[in-house]
Amino acid sequence: MGWRGILGFEYGIVQAPLGPDISGPQLVAAVANAGALGLLRAPDSDSPDYLRGLIKTTRTLTDKPFGVGVVLAFPFEENLKVILEEKVAVLQISWGDCTRELVDKAHAAGVKVVPQVGNIEGAKQAIEAGVDGIIVQGLEAGGHVMGQDSLITLVPRVVDLVGDREIPVIAAGGIVDSRGYVAALALGAQGVCLGTRFVATEESNAHSTYKRKLVEFDETAYTDVFGRARWPGAPHRVLQTPFYKEWRSLPAHENEANQPIIGHSTINGVDKDIRRFAGTVPNVTTTGDLESMVMFSGEGVGLIEEILPAGEVVKQLVEGAQLIIQQNLN
Repeated sequence: MGWRGILGFEYGIVQAPLGPDISGPQLVAAVANAGALGLLRAPDSDSPDYLRGLIKTTRTLTDKPFGVGVVLAFPFEENLKVILEEKVAVLQISWGDCTRELVDKAHAAGVKVVPQVGNIEGAKQAIEAGVDGIIVQGLEAGGHVMGQDSLITLVPRVVDLVGDREIPVIAAGGIVDSRGYVAALALGAQGVCLGTRFVATEESNAHSTYKRKLVEFDETAYTDVFGRARWPGAPHRVLQTPFYKEWRSLPAHENEANQPIIGHSTINGVDKDIRRFAGTVPNVTTTGDLESMVMFSGEGVGLIEEILPAGEVVKQLVEGAQLIIQQNLN
């Protein structure tokens, strides 16, 4: 069963790379120390020195392997060089072409490659490129969503496509507890990737207000209201906050570029203004009108009842899945 481990890790649990800087060294190390795969998020601009610092800081907090997630829609070449030079365990990529050249380059450095895909075409490309695992993201996922298919239909199709190749399929989207974990295993996945559940942990770099909203709210929406100028054509799933409900019908020609500044954040060491409708979630440094900022969330948010240590999240997932399997599926 998937809880016995994938990709050389003790458990088949992946903590998604949470942007822009929500999955920092503290969260990734806590996940790694619990036996799961934690993923840093590379900056969305080439910042090799800063990224190297994140990797080195993480290594002071854990002696376990971990990975780095890279969004290929933004400049990444210099960041990629650092990831391969530092020989992290896993390179996770999304929102771009997973090429044989990229995979071969990573493999030559001893780094495994795990792309995230949102459709069958992406899965085919990944298999042909020779990847080590595939994260399959369903429409239920929080943050930027790559496809239109639900997890329950897409995962089995990718599992069938992979066939007997040694490429673990990892389900992502709306999974927050052991029941979702076991359901993913039943669909043929060998592991699960969780984002929102790990945002709502003690070690995540999210602002306490954002974490609290993930406990308080239970409805999400699939939209394109936030971050249209910076990342066009990237729909996303967000919490239905009062601000979102007020502006959900934002005209298509409007975007954050000409909007007032509503706050400030330090993101990956850089001070930034946050404009209304920006696609930037509040981190621990954020000040201003947090209630009007985007808060990404997957559909499983209604099952999150408290902020937990990341290691406890992993423990509950594993022990809960084992119990369900023993009691109901043996």
